[in-house]
Amino acid sequence: MRVYEAIVKGLEGVGVRAAFGGAGENAAGLMLALKHSRQIRPIIARHEQAASFMACGYAMYTNRLGFCFATAGPGAFNLFSGLAVAMSDSYPVLAVSGYASREWQGWGSLNETSGLNRTPDSRAMFAATTKKSFLLTDADDTCDVLEEAVNVAFAGRPGPVHIHVPEDLTHHGVEVTNFRPIRLDVAPVLPDPARVDEIASVLADALAQRKRIVALAGFGAIRSGAGPQVKRLIEQFQIPLLTTLDGKGIVSEGHPLAVGVFADSGHSSAWKAFREADIVLCIGNSLNQHATFNYREDLFKDKLLIHVNISETEFHKAYPPHHALLGDAGPAVEALVDALEKKVPGDVPAADVKGRDYEARHITHLTGRIHPGQLAQSIGRMLPPHAVLLADAGAHLAWLGYYVELEEGQNFRKAGSFGPMAGHVNGAIGLKVAHPERTVVVGCGDGCYSLAGFELMTAVENDIPVIWVIFDDEEFKLIKLFQLATYRESALVEFQNPDFAAYARACGADGYRVETLDEFEEAFRTALASGRPTVIDAKITRWAVPHYSPSPDGVIDALVEAVEKRLRD
Repeated sequence: MRVYEAIVKGLEGVGVRAAFGGAGENAAGLMLALKHSRQIRPIIARHEQAASFMACGYAMYTNRLGFCFATAGPGAFNLFSGLAVAMSDSYPVLAVSGYASREWQGWGSLNETSGLNRTPDSRAMFAATTKKSFLLTDADDTCDVLEEAVNVAFAGRPGPVHIHVPEDLTHHGVEVTNFRPIRLDVAPVLPDPARVDEIASVLADALAQRKRIVALAGFGAIRSGAGPQVKRLIEQFQIPLLTTLDGKGIVSEGHPLAVGVFADSGHSSAWKAFREADIVLCIGNSLNQHATFNYREDLFKDKLLIHVNISETEFHKAYPPHHALLGDAGPAVEALVDALEKKVPGDVPAADVKGRDYEARHITHLTGRIHPGQLAQSIGRMLPPHAVLLADAGAHLAWLGYYVELEEGQNFRKAGSFGPMAGHVNGAIGLKVAHPERTVVVGCGDGCYSLAGFELMTAVENDIPVIWVIFDDEEFKLIKLFQLATYRESALVEFQNPDFAAYARACGADGYRVETLDEFEEAFRTALASGRPTVIDAKITRWAVPHYSPSPDGVIDALVEAVEKRLRD
């Protein structure tokens, strides 16, 4: 068995069922091994960066390893953006890349990245972009290295790993003589019972004293599959539920105890509940920039912070918790509820929570083109059960996060902390491969789609029916708004677009250009029923500005703060 054949057979054994990569001489043996695999579906992307995003999408809502690959040199370097996403967003991803023959090391051979004699140092670069990177130096180490890499990817907070395979290990006559099945043996991160009891006592005392508690759930709770546990917690103890943008749908957003998204582009009902709370129970979130109003120093002033997270490092960032519970969200919340039941006898009085219905809220619209808020409302109303809605970086993200109300079983994912503009334009393909039974819709800006829309051909060629909805206003909206707010002028943010619908049809996909809400809903309805890759180019107005406040006290308070700061400056 040759090295790449051993890697493919090992990955089959740990449940990998798809591989996303780019073609190249150093990856040629891997491509052939994948061709002969009866379990792994190989998908060659138009660009390796897209392949790395697809691997992230594949791993997003599964407990399976996302796998991407590339040739040596520039192909390998194109994987970095996706690996950075996997690192910041907690996706278990393995990247395998070629590496120039070691016998010529330091001579400047084609694609050499040894770091010697003015060649790039790929070992240093991959080490800086993954949980761990390996250089395979002996064919008989293949199974040991692969096993360690896969286990590191899943251990604790999941993330990316990488293996370099030198060209000289792929030559004829170099064989793996000791192949064995790969063991995936990752211990679950379970909470400390003593710490659970301590936190349960704090919460029980707070309930007895009628203190106001809110739960704030993030993507860690989604990834853990902690929806049932979170629902049990909030219902049994009448705790209002706030979510981050990525926590949307952990419990149905129409649930009586759900008060909305807590973020700078979130809901005023969530801000109000947070502001009035005495205790905030954070579940599976990392309290990052947009969920904390740019890391406001006074965000948790006069509040007790309890933080549940799978990673110890999250407790030592901007907001050290008063009580920390290290553990995967699902078992940690379940343990908390079990402990609370013993400490809180009887029923808890019903919480006074104001409901919302953002999908039905009237939006005043005076211009001819589609209002992006109304577009988001239509997407939300028409989104099928168990669908996944992805949003790349841009103003469309704010509209979708605010106006789409998810039902239980649906998911929403924004561009994460690393925040690439086209991550989900491409990542959706991997997600759909992992979940062929779920509808996958991407809300993306025209700037995002233009960065990576050529992967539509990958979807067509492999019959992967993703739906892309382009919010088309021919400008980088968020950048423009930032320029105007910061510099009082804008520059280099407007551009011309092709006919995206005609492009889609030229690729063999379905394409629609829509200029009214009725046209969009007809096209979207057709796309949902077609089972084909579809691009909907929705012409939106430039005059709408998404809901935003840099203060959790609301828009008016934020304006006052801004004026005061300008006067001080």
